[in-house]
Amino acid sequence: MTNKTQPTQASVDEFISALEHPRRARDAAQLLALFREVCATQGVMWGPAIIGFGEYTYPLANGKQERFFRTGFSPRKQNLSVYIGAGIQRRPDLAERLGKYKHKNSCVYINTLADVDLDVLKGLIVADIQEMAERYPEPQG
Repeated sequence: MTNKTQPTQASVDEFISALEHPRRARDAAQLLALFREVCATQGVMWGPAIIGFGEYTYPLANGKQERFFRTGFSPRKQNLSVYIGAGIQRRPDLAERLGKYKHKNSCVYINTLADVDLDVLKGLIVADIQEMAERYPEPQG
């Protein structure tokens, strides 16, 4: 199955500025700053509502390859979705100190940034980037 979520030319900053809910907009701006610091890149819109940082290519069962962002987030109406590609369960030491969140597969759902320890979240993102880089090294050339 091909991934329908692809990078776009839309402005990340304009997307965040257009968020209707003030708290969600503040949290998204704070997350954006954190991701930009950790990833040393500005981020790219993937589809209409995901901000992705970096890319990797992974194999599909049919032998083709698909690309996706390495890490990122989406300020959804219900919560902030933070994408941890390796999965938060791979880092129980950080997961238990993160604060109030839910998770499923590679998504960590946070109601508001006030519910979590930002230093722990930053550590989780850094650890995930490192693990994803080991699993899916960028092509040399």
